[in-house]
Amino acid sequence: MYDIAIIGLGPAGSALARLLAGKYRVAAVDRKGPEGGFEKPCGGLLAPDAQKALARLGLTLPKSLLAEPQIFSVRTIDLAAGLTRWYQRFYLNLDRAKFDRWMIQQIPAGVDRFPESRCCRIERIDGGFRVYYRQAGQEKQLECRILVGADGANSIVRRTFFPQKKIRSYVAVQQWFQDQNPTPFYSCVFDNKATDCYSWSISKDGYFIFGGAYPPKDCRRRFEEEKKALESRGFRFGPPVKTEACRVLRPKSWRQFCIGGKGVFLLGEAAGFISPSSLEGVSWALNSAMALAEALSLPEPHRSYSMFTLGLRLRLTAKLFKCPAMYQPALRRLVLRSGVQALDLLDREEGE
Repeated sequence: MYDIAIIGLGPAGSALARLLAGKYRVAAVDRKGPEGGFEKPCGGLLAPDAQKALARLGLTLPKSLLAEPQIFSVRTIDLAAGLTRWYQRFYLNLDRAKFDRWMIQQIPAGVDRFPESRCCRIERIDGGFRVYYRQAGQEKQLECRILVGADGANSIVRRTFFPQKKIRSYVAVQQWFQDQNPTPFYSCVFDNKATDCYSWSISKDGYFIFGGAYPPKDCRRRFEEEKKALESRGFRFGPPVKTEACRVLRPKSWRQFCIGGKGVFLLGEAAGFISPSSLEGVSWALNSAMALAEALSLPEPHRSYSMFTLGLRLRLTAKLFKCPAMYQPALRRLVLRSGVQALDLLDREEGE
């Protein structure tokens, strides 16, 4: 029996496994293999808060993870109002799939990893839990005293033990194209016809990535219609190289966070720790992993984890108050028309 089993080795699970190595007997079950496997549709921009969390972990990014170009402004578009503004941002452009694999490589050898394994069911047993997973077409199992769900938006851990804790969700659809745009750029697109969330585009290593978070119903139709609208604004797509999709969470109240209970702990997006305004999740994943690693060393880990993540939940709740300025059309247009904090570009994109 393991002391702790971690389901999922995204940034949250990998960071936690690294911090627990050598202190407990740890198992980690993950769908990815050494050379790939499941890749989350993600633009791959590392926000300043995520950079700060990596610094706290003592991690420095190798050059091989970075993508080109590094851009320091975001083109913000309100399609219905026909408004565009540019805002300075300090994101790092990186290869998200490589970043996830690199995070796994930081886990010391003392952690037992089960790659290319899909957790299919979990049950509570005397003294802990039994985890069933499929690897190479065979069902296998392991047992643990403490169970950690770091398995993202569609968390089987959360669904199994906390089915009543529902959370608002969208479908993220993203496509890659050979970049035909005259100048590389990032963009943030608001289009209330397509979604009450937002869409994004990123130039990355010769590709142009466009994606968005859409209500599940007719998500693909919404995506394609938004592409057509953006073509009239000068976006150049061409034939898609690949198409990706996944579920993404977007909490809308304090009650939608779920940190676990009775021997089960939830991290990162599985706990609802993702920004409701920007959908940024890496910083919350890393910070929740650090909080749990500390809590597990204390006599009352659930109580300690609740205390250590209180600040995270308060900050995420505060972001809900930021959402109207971004997502309520009248307020957003007022902000964009004001030009507050916007850059005055000397060279504007074609059609601006």
